[in-house]
Amino acid sequence: MSTQVDARGLSCPQPVLMTIDAIKAEKKGEIEVMVDTETSKENVSRAAENKGWDVTDVAEVDGVFRITIRK
Repeated sequence: MSTQVDARGLSCPQPVLMTIDAIKAEKKGEIEVMVDTETSKENVSRAAENKGWDVTDVAEVDGVFRITIRK
């Protein structure tokens, strides 16, 4: 089961900080991050890649971006 980070309604840098906290806690595996702005989607994806994680999927449903990252 993957870890989920729900950062909907939050503005940057909060979604990025929450994602980094999840990355530190998990070390490896899969994390799904939910955000609701294009900027947050881009910043979370960039932060994950900078930490050595792969962005494996980005899907938008009803204005919510679900970013799946994996290591």
